[in-house]
Amino acid sequence: MPTLSAVPTFRGPVAGPGAPPRANPGGRFAACPVLSAPAPACPPRPAPLRRWRQSGRNGSSSVLAIALLGAATLMAQSPKYGVGRAPTAEEIRTLGLTVAPDGTGLPDGSGTAVEGREVFASRCAKCHGAKGEGGEGGVGPALVGGQGTLNTPKPRKTVGSFWPYATTVWDYINRAMPFNQPGLLSHSEVYAVVSYILYLNGIVGESQVLNAKTLPKVRMPNRDGFVGDPRPDVGRKGRN
Repeated sequence: MPTLSAVPTFRGPVAGPGAPPRANPGGRFAACPVLSAPAPACPPRPAPLRRWRQSGRNGSSSVLAIALLGAATLMAQSPKYGVGRAPTAEEIRTLGLTVAPDGTGLPDGSGTAVEGREVFASRCAKCHGAKGEGGEGGVGPALVGGQGTLNTPKPRKTVGSFWPYATTVWDYINRAMPFNQPGLLSHSEVYAVVSYILYLNGIVGESQVLNAKTLPKVRMPNRDGFVGDPRPDVGRKGRN
């Protein structure tokens, strides 16, 4: 199974900050950047820093100043300010799951699109729209549609058109959603939400049960739209 780059990059001209990338023919995306637009001019080189090595009293003063600065930083992070807390064992267990593309690591639980419709309406629709079409004002990206657009001048990247593995959808929702309270959903609720999103994209049936055994068998439309990372530091497995 090919190893995908953590942040896939794409062939095509760069149209500006935030502009969608242009797919090359066939809808396949390169894992390494190949930019056809001219690179921006490099900023002027800063003046060389003075050497830190000093002797005598001046050197001691520099060391003391650095030590005091570090102490001030530690004081700013002191527990007395009440910032943050230690995670509970349950939070570590739930959010610390590692799910591979082949489904290794998926927990127990199950869900259908019928069950996911209610969860999506209460936890997801406010940002992503009632039918996954995207929130008003771009609050949340569209999750539905875009199939067949990746090799066009205006590709629409959604769960249905772009993501290569359904297991990755489960992993991302489990870790990062809802946006204001990640980790809130139970494992079965995550399965249900994934089922509903895939159902809206026409990938699974409304009553099809998704769980640790059936979810890895779902074939996403863009499964073959990625290529392996050819960089030598990735290793032999990443190039096979």
